[in-house]
This record gives sequence, C-alpha cells and structure tokens, in this order.
Amino acid sequence: MDPDLILRWLHVIGACVLLGTGAGIAFFMLMAHRTSDPRIIAHTAGIVVLADLLFTTTAVILQPITGTLLAWNLGWSLTEGWIALSLVLYVLTGLFWLPVVWVQIRLRKYAQIAVDQGTAMPEQYDRLFRFWFACGVPAFLAVLIILWLMLARPAIAIF
Repeated sequence: MDPDLILRWLHVIGACVLLGTGAGIAFFMLMAHRTSDPRIIAHTAGIVVLADLLFTTTAVILQPITGTLLAWNLGWSLTEGWIALSLVLYVLTGLFWLPVVWVQIRLRKYAQIAVDQGTAMPEQYDRLFRFWFACGVPAFLAVLIILWLMLARPAIAIF
C-alpha cells in the first residue's frame, strides 16, 4: 500500500470525525436544550461528553500527527501559507473546544441535579449554555475553513 495514500485517508477520516462529531454534538445539545426537560438534557449531555471524549479527543490527537507526516512525505513545509494558517486555526479551535468540554460536563451536572431534585434548570445552566454556544460557533467555523484550506491549498504568503 502507498504510505501517502494511507496518511491522506487517515487525515481525511480525522477531519470527517472532527466536523461530524462537532456538528452532531451541536445539533443534539441544541435540540435537548430546546425541550427544557432536565431528563432529556442530562441524558443527551452525558452522551455528548462521551462522544467528545471518544471521538473528538482521538481525532484532535491524531490530526496533527497525520498532517505533519503527510506534509513531510509530500515535501510540503509546515510554514507554507495554507498549512501555517490551518495550524493557527487548529490551535484556535482547540482553545474554544477545551472550555466547551468542561461546560458540557457542567451542563450535564446541572441537568442531573434538576432531575434529582425535581426542579427546573437553574439560571447557571442558561448562562453556561449561551457560553457553550458562543464558543462552538467560531470553533466550528474554523474547522470549516481548515477543511477548505486543505482542499484548495491556496497560495497564502504568511512568512
């Protein structure tokens, strides 16, 4: 088998996992939130946290590894404009993603407390959900831009 083809395939799979998991998590959390039902929110948030830990974390770790190996094998410099910009956006995405994971755990906790106590969702939940959403939008947009950069490989003068 061609090592370059395998690396490309793994890198594309990782990109699909990041985009797909991000979109899926956002969709399911938003749909659960719209119900205002603590049971649904707690259950959905639990699945979302698990999906982030299993899928997103794995892809986040493997993406820069497969990308770097692929660039080296193809003779591309990591300082090439589109690659450097992709790396900057990748770090930016991570800076938004890390608090999102923590917030999802807190949202799950607030929902579970409301279920256990038979109460409505607390005010802290709504504030945290807005923060979660505000962090998710730029992170998701950055992933979309990275995917475009990977496909288009535009000539960008950065250095």
